[in-house]
Amino acid sequence: MGLELKITRVSKTYNGNPILRDCGFSFATGRTYALQGPNGSGKSTLFRILALLEKPDTGIVRYLDNGQELSPDLHVRRRITLVLPRTGIFNTTVFKNVAYGLKIRGMNSREIKDKVNEALVSVGLAHKKFQRALELSSGETKRLGIARAMVINPEILFLDEPTANIDPHNTEIIEGIILRLKEARQSTILMITHDPAQAQRLGDDLLVIQDGGLIPA
Repeated sequence: MGLELKITRVSKTYNGNPILRDCGFSFATGRTYALQGPNGSGKSTLFRILALLEKPDTGIVRYLDNGQELSPDLHVRRRITLVLPRTGIFNTTVFKNVAYGLKIRGMNSREIKDKVNEALVSVGLAHKKFQRALELSSGETKRLGIARAMVINPEILFLDEPTANIDPHNTEIIEGIILRLKEARQSTILMITHDPAQAQRLGDDLLVIQDGGLIPA
């Protein structure tokens, strides 16, 4: 069945201001969810909570494997990945940036080389693998962030505005990457987007944060 994600009555308040209120949802494995909502509605906060980077004030985030609930520890964190709007990159080559997650998992160099090359081909950056990552354009940097996520083959992939502030050419490339991931059904994908047309193109299910609540669109 793969890794399942369920949330129950998740709430979060910042400086006395309620951001999320009693959010609940069960995310089916292998589906792509497009999440929308106004600026400041709590979309990124929800993603940080789901990715176990932040704790809710109240409520429960549950990860289950074949129906058995897992502890929210490093083992779960290594099966999920969050790609942020601004990709933090290391001052080294494109190849080494993508390889980092595999190295810390103890993978051997032959496997690392094969997996990194495959990921770079899939995002159209194979020809730049020996270039310094800091020299990439903003669109290429977004694609590098996705390659770094894809290479570890996450069971749940969180994409926080993967095409924000980039040109149409790179947007088209990234949408193609997401569509291929979606068709493969190897990962459950949760994606924040401000573009309703993009949400329709890429999402199996559309969700909205409205007045702090998470509801189907």
